[in-house]
Amino acid sequence: MLEEIVPTVDDLTTAAARGDSNRVDTLLWAGVDPNGCNVFGRTALQVMMMGSTTVARSLLRAGADPNLKDISTGATPLHDAARTGFLDTVKALVEHGADIQARDNADRRPIDLATENEHSSTADYLTSLENPQ
Repeated sequence: MLEEIVPTVDDLTTAAARGDSNRVDTLLWAGVDPNGCNVFGRTALQVMMMGSTTVARSLLRAGADPNLKDISTGATPLHDAARTGFLDTVKALVEHGADIQARDNADRRPIDLATENEHSSTADYLTSLENPQ
């Protein structure tokens, strides 16, 4: 008799880290918790391939919390996306309630990381949210 394989949060975080949007969607549809932590204490949104906006949007639509902080750095997914300059992912996170003023353990905001890493488009976008015209 074959044993049923139950998908886990580790499966979801692995798929998210690889940017495998089809697998992410399948696992979410199967009921895997988008805010569950893997064996390393991180959620799928925290470990996702930041350049995969499709994965980000799937996780966010399924209820992933964009403001959960990394247990060791205090960074949110928005910090990570801003640091790496993935503007489309930054926009998706903000559209789903990411806190642009969140501070990591080094007291840096996402805009600070975008600026430090010379991602001017991302920094400009975050600045426009802080100073709407």
